[in-house]
Amino acid sequence: MKTFIEKQRNILDFALASLLRRKGKNLALAAVYTLIVFGLGSAMFFTQALKKEAAIILKETPEIIVQKLVAGRHDLIPLSYADKIGKIRGVGAVQARLWGYYYDPGVRANYTLLVPEDYTLAEQSIAVGEGISRVRQVSKGSLLSFIRAHDGRYLHFRVTGVLSQESALLSSDLILISEPDFRRLFGIPGGYATDLTVQVLNKKEIPTIATKITQILPDSRPILRDEILRTYDAVFDWRAGILIVVLMGAALAFLIFAWDKAAGLSGEEKREIGILKAVGWETGDVIQLKFWEGLAVSLSSFLLGVILAYIHIFLASAPLFAPVIKGWSILYPDFRLTPFLSLYQIAILFFFTVVPYTVVTIVPSWRAATIDPDLVMRA
Repeated sequence: MKTFIEKQRNILDFALASLLRRKGKNLALAAVYTLIVFGLGSAMFFTQALKKEAAIILKETPEIIVQKLVAGRHDLIPLSYADKIGKIRGVGAVQARLWGYYYDPGVRANYTLLVPEDYTLAEQSIAVGEGISRVRQVSKGSLLSFIRAHDGRYLHFRVTGVLSQESALLSSDLILISEPDFRRLFGIPGGYATDLTVQVLNKKEIPTIATKITQILPDSRPILRDEILRTYDAVFDWRAGILIVVLMGAALAFLIFAWDKAAGLSGEEKREIGILKAVGWETGDVIQLKFWEGLAVSLSSFLLGVILAYIHIFLASAPLFAPVIKGWSILYPDFRLTPFLSLYQIAILFFFTVVPYTVVTIVPSWRAATIDPDLVMRA
C-alpha cells in the first residue's frame, strides 16, 4: 500500500510539472472550464436559495385560502361564506382579506394593496414599500394619488410610513391601506372580501377540510399552502431549467473542445509519452499520468468556479442571472439571499462537470499510450 501511494505521488508530481511546461494552453482550458462551472453553479445555487427563501416566507401563510370562482375566474367572495366554513368541524378561525392590484401608468408597475390585520391606519393614509418609495420618490409625509377604478376620480393619500428594508422581499411593491379607503378606491361594497383564510386545528386534516369546503360551497376553490409551495418550486425550476439548458450547450461545446485537444496530442506530448514508455513506463502508468493531469485541471477549475458562483449569488446578489430567475419587474426588491448550499448540489455539479471532462481526456490518452514508442520518437 505504501509503495502504491508513493508511486501515485511521484506520478502526480510529474503530472503537475508537465502541466506547467504547457501552462499557456492549460490556463486557457482552465479559464473556459471555470466559466462553465461558474455558470451552472450560479444557476443551481440561485434557484435553491430562492426556493429556500420562499419556503421560509410561506411557512407563515394560512393553511387554506378560499376563493370564489365565477366562470373559472377569481371573484369577490361574500362574507357569509366565512360563517359556513367556520361551522366545519376542525376549523379554528376564518378571516376575510381585502387585497388587490393597482397599475400605475406613471412608472408602468403594479402595486399590491392590502388591508392589514395588525397595522392600524387612519383613513386617507397609507404605508408604502421600499420599491414604491424609490420609484415614486415619496417618503413619510408625502402625498400619493390614485385614480378610482369605478369612476375615474382621484383619491389622495398621505404616506405615514415606509416599510422596513428588511422586509423588501415581501413588501417592495406593497401598499397598506385602511378598509374604507380600499373599498372606495376599488368600488367594493360591504359584505364582500377578496378571499378568506382558514386556520385548521389539526394539520393532518387540511386536505379533508378543503374537500368539505368544496362540498359545502361548490363555487369556491380552496388553495392549500403546500400547493403554493409546489407552484413556487415549479416556477423557479422552470426558469432555472431554461438557463441551464443554454449553459449545457456551452458545456457540451467545451467537452467537444477538450476531446479534440486530448485526441490531437501535440508532437511534443507524443514524444514525451514515447520517452516515458521507452524508459520503462507501462501503458497503465501513462494513463494514470493523464488522469492526474485531467483531475488537476478539473478540480482546480471546479473549486474556483464554485467559489466564484458563491460570491456571485450570495455576496453580489446575482447581477447576471437575477432577471432570468426572478422575472421582470420595475419594483425589484434590493435584498441579499441567505447563503444556502447542500452536499447534494455540490455532488450534482461535480458529476456534470468533473466526471465528463476526466473521461474525455483519459480515452484519447489511452490510444496515444498504445503507440509504439520507437515510432513516436522517430516522428
